[in-house]
Amino acid sequence: HSILLSTGGAKQKAEMLDAARMLVNHGYKLYATGGTARYLTDNGIDNTLVYWPSEEGKQPQALDLLHNHEIDMVVNIPKDLTTHELTNGYKIRRAAIDLNVPLITNSRLASAFIQAFCSMSLDDIDIKAWGEY
Repeated sequence: HSILLSTGGAKQKAEMLDAARMLVNHGYKLYATGGTARYLTDNGIDNTLVYWPSEEGKQPQALDLLHNHEIDMVVNIPKDLTTHELTNGYKIRRAAIDLNVPLITNSRLASAFIQAFCSMSLDDIDIKAWGEY
């Protein structure tokens, strides 16, 4: 029940704000990288700051949380195409995939997915055979 958010630029952060609020209201723990953590805090959303892989010596490290299985989903949207941004993002995305942690890299898709799993329960979903659709 914990999600790592690294939501890119200002537009993506704004697109993810309602989804982040919904996650907290449903009992999920949010971890966020620097800029995202500041944005969430400024907007009254509880979160825990985590550090990029390049910020050695600072704790908690995003990669450590992933390797310790403390993260259940990652939303990682690159902010820009700088080497620093791409390298850190790549390491987090690669770790998520290697560790079988769900990864979403698009803010609109992430918002829709979060909306869906926060507003529906398994009882709301009818499971049918392919032929029944």
